Amino acid sequence: MPFFSSKLPAYSGKYDVGVVDIEAPVAKRNISDAVFKDTGKPAFELDTVLFSLYYPAVKESRTSKPHHYWVPNIAQQAEGYARFAGINNVITNNVFSFALWTLVGSTTVPAKVDVPIHGMMRNYQDYVDEIPMDNYGLPSFPVVVFSHGMASSRTSYTQYCGDLASRGFVVAAIEHRDGSGPGSQVMLKDGDSREVTHISASQLDPQPKVADFKAMQLGMRQAEVEETVRVLRMINQGHGNDVYGLNPREEGADLAGWQGRLDMGRIVVSGHSYGATLALQALKGAPSEDLPFVGGIIFDPGKQSGPLNDDIDVPVVVVHSQSWSARHTIFHGRPHFDVVKDLVKRVMRKEKGRVPQSAWFLTSKGTSHPSMTDAPLIEPLLLSWTTGSTIDVRQGVLQYVKVSQEFMRYLKDGHRTGVLAEDVTHPTYNEDVRDEKTKQRMTKEISNYWQVHVAPSTSCPHIGLCGIEQEERQEEGWFG
Repeated sequence: MPFFSSKLPAYSGKYDVGVVDIEAPVAKRNISDAVFKDTGKPAFELDTVLFSLYYPAVKESRTSKPHHYWVPNIAQQAEGYARFAGINNVITNNVFSFALWTLVGSTTVPAKVDVPIHGMMRNYQDYVDEIPMDNYGLPSFPVVVFSHGMASSRTSYTQYCGDLASRGFVVAAIEHRDGSGPGSQVMLKDGDSREVTHISASQLDPQPKVADFKAMQLGMRQAEVEETVRVLRMINQGHGNDVYGLNPREEGADLAGWQGRLDMGRIVVSGHSYGATLALQALKGAPSEDLPFVGGIIFDPGKQSGPLNDDIDVPVVVVHSQSWSARHTIFHGRPHFDVVKDLVKRVMRKEKGRVPQSAWFLTSKGTSHPSMTDAPLIEPLLLSWTTGSTIDVRQGVLQYVKVSQEFMRYLKDGHRTGVLAEDVTHPTYNEDVRDEKTKQRMTKEISNYWQVHVAPSTSCPHIGLCGIEQEERQEEGWFG
C-alpha cells in the first residue's frame, strides 16, 4: 500500500459479502453505424457484458481466490486517463501509471471472491421481516443494477455496492464499454480479447455532434443494462451453471445454486453522474420486459450528459451531493438544480391507478461529487482537500447506502423511514423552512446530513400531488 493510502473498510451490515465478475456473451450487435477513423472498426460494438455481482455470502466462508484489485490493470487505466487529458504518449502514460500506483497501489476490494450465497440461518426470524422467502425456504434478495459515471469503472463504487450487499441486497455493477471509462478488457470464451479505451467524438467517422455522441454512448449503456438483466434472469431461473461455463473470467462456480435467490419483483436501476443519466433513461417505459425496474436510485445526474428523462412511472429518489446542489450551473438554459427539482416534481404528478407517484429530491450535506465513489476512502486527505468535501468520508458513503436501503424498504411495503419519512425542509438549496418544533423533532442524523427539496407530503391522503400543489400555490401567492 502507498504511504498515504488507506485500505477500504469492512462493510457495515450483518452479512458477509461475496463478489464474482461475470462476463457473458451476447448476440453481437453494433449500437450505431459510427466507426473509428483510423481502423474502420465499429466504435460501439457489443459482444459481451461485464459486471461485478455483490451479494450476501455464507458467514465466514473461505475461498482460495485472491481479493479483486481496486484497479485491475494500472497501465491500461493510466493510459485511459492520459487519453482523457488529451496527452496520450509513452512518456505521459508512464507518468500517469506512476501517479496511479502512488495513489492506489495494490488496494483490494474487501468482498470475498466466489464464495457461496447466504443460505438459511438457524434462526430465520433474524431476517424474515426484512427479506421475502421463496418456495425453497431460502431468502431471495432484492436487486440493484448499478451504472458508473464518466471516467469511472465498475470497481469505482465497491464500497457502496458491497455495503448494500452486507445489508441483504444483490448489486450488479456494470462495466460500460461505451468509451466513457478509462479502459476495459473484453474477454471472450475462446481466449480472444480486445481493449476498449476512452473514445472522443473526433475519433469517429463520420464525426457526430456532441448530442448525438452522447446518445450513442447512452444507447450502448442501456443495451448493457438490458443484457445484465437477461443474465440475472438466467441465473435466477436455474441456469447459473451455463453462465459460469461461458464466463471467461472463471468466476461464479456456485451460480447453479442461485435459483430463486433473486427477488426480480424488486429490481431497481441506480447510477452516479453519467450513470445517473442512464438510469433515468432506463426508467422510460419501465417496468417492461427488457427493463423490469420498479424504481430508481439516482445520484448526481450528469450536467453534461444530455437531457434528463422525466417520462417515469415508478418511484424514484434523486440525491445530490452538496457540491452538485450548491454550484450554480446552467443546464440546457436553466439552473441544473431547478431542472432536477422540476423533473422529480413531474414524476410525482404521475398517477399509478388513482394514487400519485412517490418521488424524492435530496441533498447530502457536506459531500462532493466523488463522495459516492471509493476514491475518498482510499485517499481521504487528498480528496477532501481538492473537492471541498467536509463530511467524514466513511459517513458519506454510509448515508448513500442508508437512503438506498430506506428506498428499497419503501418499495417493499410503502413504509417511509429515515429521511424519506420527512416533509420538505428546504424548497431550494439552503432555504430552511422548518419551524422550531420540526427542528426539535427531527433526529440529528437527518438534520446533520440531509436537506429535503421534494417529497410526498406526510399530511395529505394523496401525498404526492398534495405536496406539489401546496408548494405551487405558495409560490403563486395563495397564502399571501
